[in-house]
Amino acid sequence: MQTIYESFLASTEGAPQKTLFERPGAPDITYAQARDLVHRLATVLIGFGVQPGDRVAAQTEKSPEAICLYLATLQVGAVYLPLNTAYTDAEIDYFLADAAPRLFLCSPATLSEHRGCQSAVLRVESLGAKADGTLMDQVRMAHPMTNHVARKMEDAAAILYTSGTTGRSKGAVLTHGNLASNTAALSQIWRYTADDRLIHALPIFHTHGLFVAVNMTLAAGAAMIWLTRFDTEEVIGLMSRATVLMGVPTFYTRLLKSGRLDHAATSNMRLFVSGSAPLLPEDHRDFEAQTGHAILERYGMTETCMIASNPYDGSRKPGAVGMALPGVEIRITDRETAGPLPRGEIGAIEVRGPNVFAGYWNMPEKTAAEFRADGFFITGDLGQIGEDGYLRIVGRDKDLVISGGYNVYPREIEALIDEITGVAESAVIGLPHPDLGEGVTAIVVGETEGVIDEAGILRAIGDQLARYKQPKRVLFVPELPRNAMGKVQKAELRRRFAQLYQKGTLPEA
Repeated sequence: MQTIYESFLASTEGAPQKTLFERPGAPDITYAQARDLVHRLATVLIGFGVQPGDRVAAQTEKSPEAICLYLATLQVGAVYLPLNTAYTDAEIDYFLADAAPRLFLCSPATLSEHRGCQSAVLRVESLGAKADGTLMDQVRMAHPMTNHVARKMEDAAAILYTSGTTGRSKGAVLTHGNLASNTAALSQIWRYTADDRLIHALPIFHTHGLFVAVNMTLAAGAAMIWLTRFDTEEVIGLMSRATVLMGVPTFYTRLLKSGRLDHAATSNMRLFVSGSAPLLPEDHRDFEAQTGHAILERYGMTETCMIASNPYDGSRKPGAVGMALPGVEIRITDRETAGPLPRGEIGAIEVRGPNVFAGYWNMPEKTAAEFRADGFFITGDLGQIGEDGYLRIVGRDKDLVISGGYNVYPREIEALIDEITGVAESAVIGLPHPDLGEGVTAIVVGETEGVIDEAGILRAIGDQLARYKQPKRVLFVPELPRNAMGKVQKAELRRRFAQLYQKGTLPEA
């Protein structure tokens, strides 16, 4: 098996003049041009003192140069650490202290403030979205470095930090084997080849945008239509010369609102992928009716890359994330005993395979606690495998509501509320309750203000849920808080409404 960097070289040697980055409004970048930039960046990294195993941290805007920096980091045997562009200075300080990188890349606009972090160990440079910054100043004078540091599959290739919603962020160490095996498995089951042209509108500091979309393209020798952000009308216009779109549910919600989305507009496309957050069954059905394409949902996480996928051929079922990828094992276990559960029962999702990360950076005790003795990783998600063999995610273990001693799974209630006319989406959480421990609470976004109210929602779902599952309150908000990948931040909702059931606040419904 080849590393991602070696796969990129092979793709370049096979078709050096093929376009890798197609950029609307800017010159295309071929595989050969990208390789030359990667090799010059590698020379600069070595000049900065980056050694095999060192971390290279980057909080930079989306650009082809940022992808080339990632590849150059792998070329010199270092470890790539992409950081969300929305992170605050305090968060960046934490990551720099924890990961102890040799080099930190920031935007040109923030270079002066971050230069205060520079030390004998840490060097700070800048990289801008328009090939500007101090890093590119060095690159223009550098000679290409064509050799690369050989890496074993078990060597670290990247570190991705988890969101930290239940504590301080943890750095998941992903190996070359993790990235290469997952890329190979996805390319196989999604039939991704050099003939594909991907619309890339995802951020590149996350598994989906970088380790799925980019890695698959590099390894297959495919092309990317490179967008710095998602624009509904632009994306629809590009579909006539693209074959694949990888997105988050928000992409598809916005596409469905356009009158231009139809069978004709998507006739050249062969695959629409959604992940990072649950896709509403209604959106799944509406998209297929409007375009003739069934969206393919998959399941993954920072620590494991991709775990499961709906089939390319066969039924793509709304509300399900499909079956385990080739080489990956999934099991459902009892939350208390860790014993295996039969099909149809809800429990903890555990996974084992070449995609599973090596552990948390500098956190051996936390790493040990998250793995079973037989090598299965405890994902922290709850789910069930149905009689049809499809995995369905019920929610995060930390989002489980225990009300009056009964387990309440938010996804079951959310699915019912989301089907109600006038509801755009919902999130169900548990809030401190003086009698029940936690009170089941529904947070709802309405399609049109005033169309649906609390009493109406409670009536609509009342005869479909056991009494202990029924929300004690239904609250309305303009929108649900989300992270950069569109995932609802339930921890933020719990913080926002934490005092709801205490004395002196709103009465229960």
